[in-house]
Amino acid sequence: MADQLIKGNTGDWEIIIGLEVHAQVTTKSKLFSGASTIFGNEPNSNVSFVDSGMPGMLPVINAKAIEAAVKTGLALGAQINLRSVFDRKNYFYPDLPQGYQISQFLDPIVGKGEIVLDMPGGVVKKVGVTRIHLEQDAGKSLHEYNPKSSYIDLNRAGVPLMEIVSEPDMRSADEAATYIKKLRSILRYIGTCDGDMEKGNLRCDANVSVRKPGTPLGTRCEIKNVNSVRFLYKAIEFEAMRQVEILESGGTINQETRLFDSGKGETRTMRSKEDAHDYRYFPDPDLLPLELTQSFVDDIKKSLPELPDQKKQRYIEQYGLSSYDAGVIVAEQEVTEYYETLVKASEPKLAANWMTGELFGRLNKLGVDIENSPLSAKQFAGLLALIQNNTISGKIAKDVLDLMIETGKDASAIVEEKGLKQVTDTGAIEKVIDEVMTANPDKVTEYRSGKDKLFGFFVGQVMKASGGKANPAAVNDLLKKKLA
Repeated sequence: MADQLIKGNTGDWEIIIGLEVHAQVTTKSKLFSGASTIFGNEPNSNVSFVDSGMPGMLPVINAKAIEAAVKTGLALGAQINLRSVFDRKNYFYPDLPQGYQISQFLDPIVGKGEIVLDMPGGVVKKVGVTRIHLEQDAGKSLHEYNPKSSYIDLNRAGVPLMEIVSEPDMRSADEAATYIKKLRSILRYIGTCDGDMEKGNLRCDANVSVRKPGTPLGTRCEIKNVNSVRFLYKAIEFEAMRQVEILESGGTINQETRLFDSGKGETRTMRSKEDAHDYRYFPDPDLLPLELTQSFVDDIKKSLPELPDQKKQRYIEQYGLSSYDAGVIVAEQEVTEYYETLVKASEPKLAANWMTGELFGRLNKLGVDIENSPLSAKQFAGLLALIQNNTISGKIAKDVLDLMIETGKDASAIVEEKGLKQVTDTGAIEKVIDEVMTANPDKVTEYRSGKDKLFGFFVGQVMKASGGKANPAAVNDLLKKKLA
């Protein structure tokens, strides 16, 4: 797949994209205090003296957050730095009570790694991960309560974040969206972040620039705090086109931080973009350098579950699934768990085909995901069992699936109530075939004179006459004999 190019008045332009993902670590307490991280509590109820920046308060590192960062680095095949340093990143903002953020700069806990993207057409794209560092989140400014005043909620202040920084390796909004989905999938598999973008647990800053192919990198703009994959896609598309139009009209791009207005579908200036020196980083004097042992890292590595790429390869080799079907199933952990339940009692390919095709199609129409499916995996496996043992045909099974979703009843109960059991009695099927042939003597003559394509007509008529209950394989075999 070639890189996506923007067609401008002066020729083609290439988009260069790097992403900084802020993933909230799944911990019960904050990065440097024992305050709760529970979402949705009353404003300023999850706040300790450390979080509120009270004088003399000393930070104490959360060991679970360290484990999560190391686990994430290992899942991305990244270098784990046994020595890392926490720095103070100095800037003023009303919801940052200390006047600085404790973060990592020169010596992060995780170094270079990689994420592999499966793009359409079987194309594999590798995106480098520059680093992962730990930092504390800021609070939140609230502007909706008073037209003249802003209020501050410090519940998020001090919440542990992993900032996962990519190399500028992406060349389209499609690749950026796929990157976020893949990263979120990995984080959820290993349990270090729940990836809930609506709650702000996964946020993304997109660095976007454009250039003529083969020329040096252009000036980048950072789109801050994008909280959905759909908005990320739209923000990148708009921002790239905005920069192309400015450059083609003779203007220059200013390095700045921008916001995405989802209502208008456009980015707008927030502030000029700071460089590292503007933050006056220096090692936090209250925190010693973090020293890890190799055995600590090795123990975490042993605890890693089967990751999406590994699981996909196993499904292809063990179950004979296509690369596409395996990729769809492993993309979300909940889908994988559903499928794993199915294959305990069902033929793997049949389960994959019916789940990704028939079930997903119906769930999409209902606007629900697999977690909220009206059918449990056990119920769906019951339907597959009836297909496998030839109790019902595939056509009848689709109708039964609709009734299962509508009523919540099991497949076997519906088949019994409606009298939908497949007819496998060859004598009964032969009788139906004889009736169809008697009713269509001209078609029989045409078929026997060489019009082989009429065979499908006879199959359709027999299935229709049997109410769709005749065993398709038996119908085909007996028809061939009868028509010969």
